[in-house]
Amino acid sequence: MSKPVNRARRTLNETPADLLVGSIGKIFEEAYGITEAELYQVDYRLSELLPLTEGDSIRDAGHPAWRAFDHQVPLLVDGTAWVPVSMRGERRGVLRLAPVADDPAVLGELADVATALAHELAAVSAGTDVYRVARRSQRLTLAAEMQWDLLPGRSRIRPSFSLAGQLEPAYAVRGDSFDWADDGQRLWLSTVNGTGEGVAASLLTSLATHALRNARRAGLGLGDQAALADQAIYDEYRGKRHLSVLLMDLDLRSGTMSVVDAGSPRLVLLRGGEVTEQPLEAQFPLGMFEATDYHEQTFTLERGDRLFVVSDGVVEATGKNVRYGETALDRFLRRTGPMEPLDAVRSLIGDLRAFVAGDLVDDAVVVCLDWTGPQA
Repeated sequence: MSKPVNRARRTLNETPADLLVGSIGKIFEEAYGITEAELYQVDYRLSELLPLTEGDSIRDAGHPAWRAFDHQVPLLVDGTAWVPVSMRGERRGVLRLAPVADDPAVLGELADVATALAHELAAVSAGTDVYRVARRSQRLTLAAEMQWDLLPGRSRIRPSFSLAGQLEPAYAVRGDSFDWADDGQRLWLSTVNGTGEGVAASLLTSLATHALRNARRAGLGLGDQAALADQAIYDEYRGKRHLSVLLMDLDLRSGTMSVVDAGSPRLVLLRGGEVTEQPLEAQFPLGMFEATDYHEQTFTLERGDRLFVVSDGVVEATGKNVRYGETALDRFLRRTGPMEPLDAVRSLIGDLRAFVAGDLVDDAVVVCLDWTGPQA
């Protein structure tokens, strides 16, 4: 690894959280003659790239910044480089750097530094609001602020799977959410189809999410995870509030998927270009009754399978008094085959926004999982 890259890594580790971009900008200038360095972060809606300090947001899908973001490769256009800022599949945005020489080796080194920056942004985000504030184009509602802080990220890539999710309306979401974790051998995924309005909906989803995490981290199986979360919600609301959850546990060595359907969102399988709804055994939503027992069902994924989890806010989205519906959803999902999961999720949400001619009124969550094959 080159000396400038090593120096940039050390500098990122030592620099105060709010000064990361400026600190590597000085190294870029000394090592490569780059005098302009700006971070553009993707916003909560996945529709704009917003500058950290100054300048206009970038919305045009054909802009080099978006092409670098979408294809995850550095682009050099008229002496300006657009370099993806991503780590482990989580796309945070792009760096704009100028002037940059037309030299593949230099672009490669700039990409290495951008990846290091992405790791550092993830590490410092809990201790500063600088980057969170800069990536919103409007104020989040209090409920939405709570929901976004619950999330593990928006995308994840490992050799055996790729994963992405999105909440809508991004700046005003209330109860829908998702969560995931993996340990190299298993992937756990939960998707919540929330109920209620405002902060009350977020509090219910937060309780369910933390109860499920607590059970998962204690090593409990899916059925017991659901039972623990069910009891936590019932103890708090005594059956007056409940919510629908889909729990999934994927064995990364075999492709065996275990599922608990607690009144869940739709689970749709895209295999060989065909879209089918995965049949699930419906069980009671979490918190509806006291001491409910939950049990798992299993099915096996094939290499190249894609799973979508969509809440009812997707199918029920209405434009001009017409529902989006299952037929339109299945037709659109079939078109996402060549896309990466985050692009597929973003495209579906974009299609919904176009259908309703604006932001969605009801909450919607979309999660996309690609199974790429057993992990050695």
